[in-house]
Amino acid sequence: MPTPPPHANESHPALADLDQELNRLQRAIRLAIQNQLAKLTGQSLGSLRENQDLADSIHRLLDSHGLRIQCIECGHPAILRVSPRSGTASGAFVFDHSIDGRRTFHGGKGTVPEIRLVAKPPRKKADPPRKATAG
Repeated sequence: MPTPPPHANESHPALADLDQELNRLQRAIRLAIQNQLAKLTGQSLGSLRENQDLADSIHRLLDSHGLRIQCIECGHPAILRVSPRSGTASGAFVFDHSIDGRRTFHGGKGTVPEIRLVAKPPRKKADPPRKATAG
């Protein structure tokens, strides 16, 4: 029985070592960011605009490192956003993500939720454009 071709990192020991080292570094970065963001859990900055700015800053930071926040309701990778809500002047922190191709929002508390970081999922490939058919 033929053996499958080696994975790209397995074809040369130096690449396997590099891959292992990069994974270790990425994990260390993810955990360092997660530990710092954990300090925000349960906090609100007091106004809708300030909370939205905070959520945007968190998103930019995470996006630059290929990370997302894990939704506490369903576990999917999500973007933390703050939406206006009646009854709370400072808005509600929500997890914005797609499930089965449909945009979904989970959460909705007035303070920063528990933050667990996960890898950013790959982008969905767009369907190729359809050629017009002569009718």
